[in-house]
Amino acid sequence: MQIYVLLYNPNTENEGIHSIELRGKTIVLMFEEKDDAERYLGLLEAQDFPVPSVEAVDIEQIKTFCASCDYETRLVKKNFVPKTLEDRLLITPPQRNLDVDNWTEEKNNTQNLDIDKIRKNLEDLL
Repeated sequence: MQIYVLLYNPNTENEGIHSIELRGKTIVLMFEEKDDAERYLGLLEAQDFPVPSVEAVDIEQIKTFCASCDYETRLVKKNFVPKTLEDRLLITPPQRNLDVDNWTEEKNNTQNLDIDKIRKNLEDLL
């Protein structure tokens, strides 16, 4: 089954997939209809988020990728109507954004800071 996802820098070394954070989980949105994915993209653009592109992919490919990264997937079906506040995130982008251009650098810097903090705490124990 073909679905649509939002990709940043598709087919490059710096490719990324649009996701949202919800209750400590990373969730990748999959859209059943291309029009819904494009509407969501338009909302991202209106909120000054970096603009991804809508790409058609096989649903099993995305599920396999997400399982390998410990991400969850949510399918936004055609004519989806939100029933809860969480459901609204599936059709309306969040207010905040991670910087997609430097996400790997930021992640590495955070890990280095944590290691330095742990090292200092251990040295203080001695």
